[in-house]
Amino acid sequence: MLNFVVSLTTNDNDYQQEQAAAAEATGKRLGVGIQVIHADNDAFKQSDQLLKIVQTPGFRPDGIIFEPVGTALPQVAKAAAAAGIGWVILNRDAEYIPELRRAGTAPAFAVSSNHLEIGRIQGLQMAALLPKGGNVIYIQGPSDNPAAKQRTMGMQQTKPANVKITALKGQWTEESAYKAMSSWVKLPTSQRQTVDMVSAQDDSMALGARRAVEEADPAVRDKWLAAPFTGCDGLPNTGQEDVRKGILAATVVVPPNTTTAIEMLVDAISNGKKPIEMALTVPSSFPTLNKLQK
Repeated sequence: MLNFVVSLTTNDNDYQQEQAAAAEATGKRLGVGIQVIHADNDAFKQSDQLLKIVQTPGFRPDGIIFEPVGTALPQVAKAAAAAGIGWVILNRDAEYIPELRRAGTAPAFAVSSNHLEIGRIQGLQMAALLPKGGNVIYIQGPSDNPAAKQRTMGMQQTKPANVKITALKGQWTEESAYKAMSSWVKLPTSQRQTVDMVSAQDDSMALGARRAVEEADPAVRDKWLAAPFTGCDGLPNTGQEDVRKGILAATVVVPPNTTTAIEMLVDAISNGKKPIEMALTVPSSFPTLNKLQK
């Protein structure tokens, strides 16, 4: 029986929770033991957790699948490869992957959401919901996170020229967006600004931003709550459900990467199939862009 460790950034995020659930379901379906661990958005903790797993004598997993909090942990990756442990990175294009694939016998590859396309969809949602343009508060992930950077880049590629972006920073959690939006709302300059839309790089941050507006001064609250709020991840029971309830105007459906990662890693180890270096999952707008434009 194969055994994999799945290291995720946090358990305080709908998408990461879905990543964990998808990993466990896929492991059960394929007969693979799955151990999910969380780094609590702490890069040092994640590095320490994975290095201990690689270096501890006795039981070692057949593969490690992880979504980096900070760096892609090149030294830990090399140690895992030297120990014959498969290495899969989620949502990151690591420069050392080709070297691991050349030098080692264990599988090494990456599986990512197509973050550029996710951003492009968000830009197109802005175009659909703001046909006359306007001001958008855009809540991003951490500054050093490649997924956040790529989503912003994609959004800038497709948003209309008459849409002005004001960017705030979050940490992929509802509470981080709530704090960022609460601070911004209190600024006198902000209170004089027209807000036509609030868009966040994940659904939890969209909800945090909405909660901050709901608790704002009544004059600001009533004006801004009329604006559409959009997010990203689009899980069936959270993001999509919030759209159906009218809490969010739209989201971007992002399939969990752990399913693809585990399937590819099992295929590589059990059947000797060489995986592609980077596999991308395909996002989609919910509702569809055609429906948003009506």
